[in-house]
Amino acid sequence: MSNHAPNTAQTAAHLAEPTRSLSPVGAVAIIVGIVIGAGIFKTPSLVAGVTGDAGWMIVAWVLGGVISLAGALCYAELATTYPHAGGDYHFLGRAFGRQVAFLYAWAKATVINTGSIALLAFVFGDYLSKVIDLGPHSSAIWAVSIVVVLTAVNIIGINAAAWVQTLLTIVEVSGLICVGVAGVVLSGSAPVTTTAFTSTPSLGMFGLAMVFVLLTYGGWNEAAFISAEVRGGKRAIVPVIVISILTITVIYVFVNIAILAGMGMQGLTDSKAIAADLMGKAFGPWGEKALGIFVAVSALTSINATMIVGARTNFALGRDWPALRFMGHWHAGRGSPIRAYLIQSVLSLALVGLGIWQTDGFEVMVEFTAPVFWIFLFLVGMSLFVMRVRDPNAERPFRVPLYPLTPAVFCVTCAYLAYSSITYAASKNAVHISLLVMAVGVVALLLTHRVKPSKPA
Repeated sequence: MSNHAPNTAQTAAHLAEPTRSLSPVGAVAIIVGIVIGAGIFKTPSLVAGVTGDAGWMIVAWVLGGVISLAGALCYAELATTYPHAGGDYHFLGRAFGRQVAFLYAWAKATVINTGSIALLAFVFGDYLSKVIDLGPHSSAIWAVSIVVVLTAVNIIGINAAAWVQTLLTIVEVSGLICVGVAGVVLSGSAPVTTTAFTSTPSLGMFGLAMVFVLLTYGGWNEAAFISAEVRGGKRAIVPVIVISILTITVIYVFVNIAILAGMGMQGLTDSKAIAADLMGKAFGPWGEKALGIFVAVSALTSINATMIVGARTNFALGRDWPALRFMGHWHAGRGSPIRAYLIQSVLSLALVGLGIWQTDGFEVMVEFTAPVFWIFLFLVGMSLFVMRVRDPNAERPFRVPLYPLTPAVFCVTCAYLAYSSITYAASKNAVHISLLVMAVGVVALLLTHRVKPSKPA
C-alpha cells in the first residue's frame, strides 16, 4: 500500500477479491436500481423553477446524463485499478494523503450522508402527507418519525434480501411509468406556457439547476464499483455503464416531458409534490394517494440504504482514527455499529429541525450538502490524474476513454457546480452551517494527531 493511503478498518484486509460472476444484464439492473430513487419525484419542480424555461429544463436533464456517464467512467478506472472497500476515502488517501481522506470521511459522516437522510426524509414527508395529512406540519412530523423509526430498526438489526431490493426497484419504476401515463392522459389540457427556449437562464442559475439534476442522478459513483465483478472483463464494462446511464437518462427525460405535457410549466413550478398532483389530476384522489405510496416506499428504501452506508462510514472513521474511537464500536450480538447509528440519527434530526423552519426543507438540505459534496467529488476526479502520474505502471484493467478529456470534463463540471452551489447558498444559513461543520472537522483532524493512528491490518 502507498504511504499516502489511509489506514482502513481491520476487516477490510480480510475481504476476498471480487470475482467476475455478475452478468451484464444484472449489472445494468443494479445500477438503474441504485440511481433511480425518490429524488425524481421531487426535483423536476425545482429544476423548472430555476431554469424558467421548458427547453432549458430538458437540456439540463440530458446534460445530467452526459456528466454522470463521464463521472462513472472515471470511477470505473479508479475502482478497478485500486479495488478497496474504502472507495472514495481510499482514492483520496492514495492521491492526497490521510489528512484529506479524513476530511472527506468527516464530511460524509456529518454533512453528506446526514444531509441526504434529511432531504429524503422531507421527500417522504411531502408525499406521505398526500396519503395521510397530519396537519400544518405534516411533512416535518413524517420526516422526524421516519428517521427515528429507521434508526431503531437498524439498531435492532435487519437483513435485507436481494429480492426485496429488486421488488422495491420495480415499485419505483412502476411509479414513474404511472406518472408518464398520467402525463399522456392529460397531454392536451396543459396551459399554453410550455413553449421551449423563449428565455435563457443565467449561467449561475443553470448551474444551480444542474445541482438539483445531478442530485437525482446520484448513485452512479457507488454503482461503478461493480465493474470489477462483471463477466466479460474490460470489454463488458463500458457497455454496461453506457446502457445504464442511457436508460436512466431516457426515463428521467420521459418523466419530465410527461409532467410538462400534463401540468404545464407553471403547474410544474408551483407544485411541491408534482408527481402526486399529476396523478390526482389524471386519475382522481386514488391516483394521487397511490403515487404518494410509491414515492414514500422509494424514499424509505433510499433513507435506509443511506443510513446503513453512513453508519459504517462513521464506524470506519472511528476504527481508523483512535481519537474518534467512540464511533468505532461494533455490537457483535446485533451485528450493527449502534453508536455510529445514534450519532448519525442525532445529526440527521438536527438537520430536519433546520429544514422545518425554512420554506422548503428539501431545498435547504440540498444547499447544505451540495457545496461540500461537489468539492470532494472534484478531488476524486483529480485523483485519477494524480495517480496516472504517480503510479504510471499500475495495472489498469479499465482505462477511461478519451483520457484526459473525459476526466477533465468531469472535474471542470464538479468545480463549476461547487462554485454555483456555494454562490447560490452564500446568503443562506444552511451553507454557513455546513462550512462550520467542516471547520470543526479541521479542528478534529488537528486533535487526532495527538493520538497515534491505527496501523493497517
